[in-house]
Amino acid sequence: MFSMLLQWVGRLAAVAGVLLSAIVGLLRLQGHYFLGGFQAGTLLLAGMSLMMTACLCYLVRIEQSLTRR
Repeated sequence: MFSMLLQWVGRLAAVAGVLLSAIVGLLRLQGHYFLGGFQAGTLLLAGMSLMMTACLCYLVRIEQSLTRR
C-alpha cells in the first residue's frame, strides 16, 4: 500500500515538475520575468524541487522492493 502511494506521489510530482519547468522556461525565453506574482527563477526552482521529490519517491520505492527479497 505504501509503495503504491510512493509511486503515485512520484508520478504526480514528476509530471507537475516537468510541466512547471517547461512552462516557465518557455515564458522566460519569451522575455517574461514574472508569472502570477512570482519570479521565473523561483518557479523554475519549484519545478526542479518537484522533480527531485519524484526521484526520491522512486528511490525509496526501489529500496523497499530490494530489502523485501
